[in-house]
Amino acid sequence: MNIIFIALIVFAGMGLSFEAGLLGPLGEQVGHLWATLSIFGVGTALLWMIRHFTPQGKFSAWNTIPKWQLIGGLLGPIYVVTLTLSTPILGVAMTMVCVLLGQITKSFAIDYFGWFGMTKQATNPLRMLGVVFIFLALCFVYLGGQ
Repeated sequence: MNIIFIALIVFAGMGLSFEAGLLGPLGEQVGHLWATLSIFGVGTALLWMIRHFTPQGKFSAWNTIPKWQLIGGLLGPIYVVTLTLSTPILGVAMTMVCVLLGQITKSFAIDYFGWFGMTKQATNPLRMLGVVFIFLALCFVYLGGQ
């Protein structure tokens, strides 16, 4: 069963690269903030339609949700604007390797310390070697583009 989730996440990651490739030119044509707004507008419309045509899920009153859980709503647009600005300059590959290194290093900290209610995950030398390889990938992609 884990292999199915791994495959789905790999395909989702491919979608992020596709999105970055679209956002760069879109930002150049309509402006970076408008490109971000269009991405979130289309996403909101899609999610509204899915929500409208599927069985109602669990929904808590907004005032019962811990406020720190809503920070993701701020981080998403910052991420998309950053993609829109940097992808035309760095290219999709370099941008995604940078994103990957940032995601992995923060993910290790979240797992290790058990932040945000996550179960603590041990770090070992083999996992750390994976982070080193991702850093080396960033260096190789950067140097290969020079």
